[in-house]
Amino acid sequence: MTLLYRVVMPSRSRKFGRCPEARWASCAFGTVQASLALLVLLSLLHPSRAFAASSNLETVLTGSRQRIEKLDYRVSGRLTRVESDGKRTSYKFVAKAHWFPDGLSVLCEISGPGSDKTSLLLHMSVSGHVTIQAVLPGQKAASELPLEHWNDRLVGTDFSYEDMVESYFFWKNQELLAPEKYGTRDCFVLKSVAGSQDRTYYDSVTTWIDRGILFPVHVAKTLRGTGQQKEFIYYGLRQVGGLWSATQVEAKAQGKPGSSILAIEFGSGKANLGHKDFAIGQPSAQAEKVK
Repeated sequence: MTLLYRVVMPSRSRKFGRCPEARWASCAFGTVQASLALLVLLSLLHPSRAFAASSNLETVLTGSRQRIEKLDYRVSGRLTRVESDGKRTSYKFVAKAHWFPDGLSVLCEISGPGSDKTSLLLHMSVSGHVTIQAVLPGQKAASELPLEHWNDRLVGTDFSYEDMVESYFFWKNQELLAPEKYGTRDCFVLKSVAGSQDRTYYDSVTTWIDRGILFPVHVAKTLRGTGQQKEFIYYGLRQVGGLWSATQVEAKAQGKPGSSILAIEFGSGKANLGHKDFAIGQPSAQAEKVK
């Protein structure tokens, strides 16, 4: 902290009396005391912006991480690629997720017209470390998906394999930017920057989070190396059983025509799932009834 004070020079006048040095020291000390008192008063009237920003960052991260740590869902819907001319290609989408003591497990299965089923099992540890296992069309058994394929287009859509999990909320490098409005919503703006320890195809992720419900409404992801951005917009936000979710997510690659939409049609937010529900490649997995 920088203290503001004024230096009082001793006068040669005899008005100081017998001990001018003592008078000068007392005056200077009093001036510093007054300055300190003023600074304390101002700090009480105007709390530090840095402290407020730090508090808001903790609120955003805690709320976002707790939302993920409460996941226990089973959903079904459609994953649709929309071309610039309006042509649509839709795939059946089934997914389930549960947070276990060792982290999050997400199992997705996508099947569509004229294509074999694609199955993904994503696991994110409590520290945000991600692994992806996949059974791709033509394969009979699951194998770990190499990092260089994490950004591949999922069945030709604008979603990638990595986009099926929100690991960026668990990265170490987090920064809260100036608040903004997104549409009519007042939002926190969180920038998550990947470190060398983070397994990801993204360099950074910026998330607009509704201040009232702490749920994302818009996400911009920047790819490593190219700087190209992918945009994600969340629609139909709703609260079921105390948990917020989106009924649709639209993904669009910067500078490329068309977009993709993940629409949830049925689901349960309290599916009571266990480890046995996340065996990738089970023939019965896609036929499970969604409550």
